[in-house]
Amino acid sequence: MACLALASPSAAWAQAGTVTKDMQNFCVNDYKKFCGDWGLNSSGLNLCMRKAGPSLSPACVQALVKAGKVSQAEVDKVKAQAKGR
Repeated sequence: MACLALASPSAAWAQAGTVTKDMQNFCVNDYKKFCGDWGLNSSGLNLCMRKAGPSLSPACVQALVKAGKVSQAEVDKVKAQAKGR
């Protein structure tokens, strides 16, 4: 299970309205599963993806990191916190 913290504003799903090709390819199932009721550039989607963060697929997490939506340091921090629970 991939762990991802999407709590910071810099990690917004549709920050600046950009959805990369990798995000389209690797996050589509996560989007449909967790947040399909939200538009791609909506603030509701940002909140939904933040809440779904720990359940996102590893490929989606890496696409978000690559796109600059979340930092690898944030991902690593959440993984470490999850291990401590």
